[in-house]
Formats: sequence, C-alpha cells, structure tokens
Amino acid sequence: MRTLSLLLVSLIFAGAAGATPGAAEQREKLDALRSRISDLRARIASTSGERTTLSTELRDAEQQIGRVARKLRVLDGRLERQRGRLEELHSEHQAQSTALAQQREALVGQVRAAYVMGRQERLKILLNQQDPATVSRVMAYYDYLGRARAEKMRAIREHLQRLVDTEREIRAEETKLANLRREHADELAALEQSQQQRREIVARLTRELNDQGRRLDRMQSDERDLETLITGIEQALNDIPVSNPEQQAFSNQRGRLPWPARGSLVNRFGAARLGSLVWDGVMIAAPEGEEVRAVHHGRVAFADWLRGFGLLLIVDHGDGYMTLYGHNQSLFKEAGDWVEVNEPVALVGSSGGRDRAGVYFGIRHDGRAVDPAKWCKRAKGSKVG
Repeated sequence: MRTLSLLLVSLIFAGAAGATPGAAEQREKLDALRSRISDLRARIASTSGERTTLSTELRDAEQQIGRVARKLRVLDGRLERQRGRLEELHSEHQAQSTALAQQREALVGQVRAAYVMGRQERLKILLNQQDPATVSRVMAYYDYLGRARAEKMRAIREHLQRLVDTEREIRAEETKLANLRREHADELAALEQSQQQRREIVARLTRELNDQGRRLDRMQSDERDLETLITGIEQALNDIPVSNPEQQAFSNQRGRLPWPARGSLVNRFGAARLGSLVWDGVMIAAPEGEEVRAVHHGRVAFADWLRGFGLLLIVDHGDGYMTLYGHNQSLFKEAGDWVEVNEPVALVGSSGGRDRAGVYFGIRHDGRAVDPAKWCKRAKGSKVG
C-alpha cells in the first residue's frame, strides 16, 4: 500500500531540483519525517486489523477495480478522439471527392471551349489568318487553354493522390479503432470480474459484522484510524507551505465552494450514524463512475485505500484546512500532486465495502470536522452540485 512517503519523496525531488540555500535543510526535515510517517502507517495497519484476510482481500479487489476503471477512462478518451479523427477523415474524403468532381467538370468545360474555337490545327489557323492582331489573339487563346488544361489535369492528379492517401489513412484509423474497442471490451470484462469478486467479499464481511456491536466497534476503529491519519498528515506537513499567493485562501470561500459531485445528500453532517456515532462529513449519493472534483486548490496529501473509507483522497489546502473524498471507485491523483478547483480527481464508487455508490465528503480545520454544507454552495433540497 502506498503511504504518505510518496508525498515526501516527491517533495524531496522538488527540493533537489531547486538550488536554493535552504534546500539541503528542507531535505533533512523531510528525511526525518519519513520515519514518522512510516511508523504512523504501520500503527494504523496493526491496530485497525487492515491485515486481516477479508480486509486485505477487499482492499486488493477495490484497488484492482480502481486501476481498471482508470484505464477504461483513458481508453474512453482515446476512443472518442479516434472516432473524431475518423469523422474528420471522412469529411476530408468527401471534400476531396467533391473537389475532384469539380476539377473534372472544369476540364470538360475547357475541352468544350477549345472545340467551339474550331477544330483546325494551330498551324493551319496561323496560315489562314490575314490580320496579325487576330492571329495573335487566337494564339493567345490556344496558349491559355493549353495551360489551363494542363493545370486542371495536374490538380486532378493531386486530388486523386490525396484521395488515395486519405482512404489509406481511413483504413489504418479504422483498424486502430477496432483494436481499441477490443481492448475496451477486455477491460470491461476484467472490471466485471473484479466487481463480482468484490461483491462476494462484501457479502462475507456483512455476515461477519452482522452483530451491531461488532459493526459499531469496527466503525469506531475506522474513525480513530482516520483521525490518526489526519493528525499525522498535519504534523508531517507543518513545515511545508501549501498556500499560493495567487490563489484565494480556503478560509475566504465559506459558502462559495462547489460540491465535489452532483447527487443527493443522503447523510448530513451531525446526523446519527450508529450508536453514539454521528456523521463527521456528508454522503452524496451519485451514479458510479461519475467524476469527483476538487473543491479548491491544494496538494494531495493522501491517495490510497483506508479501511472504512475505501479509496480515499485527502487534499491539503493550507492554513489547517483539508478536504476528504472517500469511497471512490478510482483515484486520478497521487500524493504530492497539485489540484485545481473543479479538477477531476476521482470517480464515484462504493469502495470500502459500501453497497451503494456515493462520495464521502468531509472538511477538516486544524483536525476538527466542520459542516461541508456551511462551506459549499446552498443545496436545493437534498440536491447538490
């Protein structure tokens, strides 16, 4: 499993790239933090039971689904571009065919004009004419028509060659499109197989946690793990600035942030969850595979699977603010990546053992959960985004 060390490594590389006087000191700080992050992740794994058989199987299956879904997204983009290219080529082919027909028609007109001028040979016309001006004019006409016919024939040959080249390119692009479609079908089959495996694991987990007390213990453990993770992130990034002077501060966006996905609020902040537990974020029900977007500029601090939250993305926005996006089907970003507002960062999913697709969205300030509804644009009833 990737850890926050990915973030630290990327920052080390970034520090190494710049020859600033404090670069060596910064690298020393990051080196010292790496062991703390490693210890933090190991402690979470050991105390949460992430290494139990079912949790490990669920993690592996959902990470595999994430990889396949991400590859399918790339393939979808390539297929769309390929179809667009084919449409362009077919339009070009049609235009070339039309131009060729026009050139041929023009050539026919020129031949007909030459016929109208007379069927006599140039020498005979030259000898029969008495007026030098007439002779000169007739010869000029003949020269003009001759050059025009030659030019039209050259243009026709060029159009024919372009037509042949375009037809050859169309066949090549159609072969590429067919190969992409086969690859896409293979990945879809792989995705269905992984999803079936996941469904079986979730069913076994549901049977294992059928007792409400056990489920409450598990959920409390998951929340503790998340809090431990967030605290560790905050400590690890204390000396690494995130704020960009050119960007609006997160603290100034209260009530103006976009929602990360379009859907319905099915669990609101502070609502009862199980036993004494309440929701420390919101759940947005949304179609699986829809895009999840960052709500503000920041840097990815965590992008991995965490028990209870599935494929989880945490973005650090500076000044103690973080946003959390959980239960994703696939993650597009890795720790250390920068994101912009409304940039796609994941796909809606049900990872973490959920039975319905949706996005867990949380906001933290100095480690404390705050109500996302107070920071995002006003919902229309339960509809957001």
